[in-house]
Amino acid sequence: MLTVPAFKSAIAKAVRRYYPIRQKGMATLQARQIDGNSLTYIIIEPDGYDHTLEYPFIVLLHGFGASMTDLAGLAPAIDRTGYVYLFPNAPIPMQIGPGMMGYAWTRPGQGESDADAQRAEELLGGFFDEVAERHGITEGGAVLGGFSQGGMMTYRFGLPRPETFAGLVILSGRVPAPDLLSQMLPEHRDQPIFVAHGAQDAMIGVRDARDSRRFLESEGYTPTYKEYHMGHEINQDVMSDLVPWIKDVMPPMRER
Repeated sequence: MLTVPAFKSAIAKAVRRYYPIRQKGMATLQARQIDGNSLTYIIIEPDGYDHTLEYPFIVLLHGFGASMTDLAGLAPAIDRTGYVYLFPNAPIPMQIGPGMMGYAWTRPGQGESDADAQRAEELLGGFFDEVAERHGITEGGAVLGGFSQGGMMTYRFGLPRPETFAGLVILSGRVPAPDLLSQMLPEHRDQPIFVAHGAQDAMIGVRDARDSRRFLESEGYTPTYKEYHMGHEINQDVMSDLVPWIKDVMPPMRER
């Protein structure tokens, strides 16, 4: 559950191909839905977007049963002018209620090293190849993050690709299949990683987050690890720590 209501409410009805993200008294961020060759995704361009410039990108992966709109409301909370945002839709559709569809990166009960996870990784690879060509992402010009199952995919896809991602953001997630992931890690392990987890998380327990931190540290990483008085969610305290971390790791366009 994402609890950033002031921002998420602006995106809750975003189900058309083109829609603005507005906040009272502020300019409009423009969002488009694109049916990519690998994954459908939302792109949000910043206020005053100049297509001739090489903007840094923030790419966020939603959690199990959600969709690409779920984290899109975080864009104006992070920065309205300095980044381009991408929100891909997970590939596996599922019914989460009467007349309600959600999506997942892997199906319930499937192992974390099985065909679903491998397929998701392949699709993300195709997605990044496509958006690099279409939107101009440069090497090291993106931060990859995710919530819950999206955080697990961020570990799996992001850790082996430090040349692509300036940093990784894990929100209420955990390391999937650590024995397998250990074999995929690069030689240099100085990639910045931000981990936020709720001490009262009933879906992915804080013990899993602490185990993930120990895994990272044992493999030579130095993650920024923070626990919060919250459940399985993103609250304002998380955002207050995350936003300056992102801007330090990958400054917005105006500060370059």
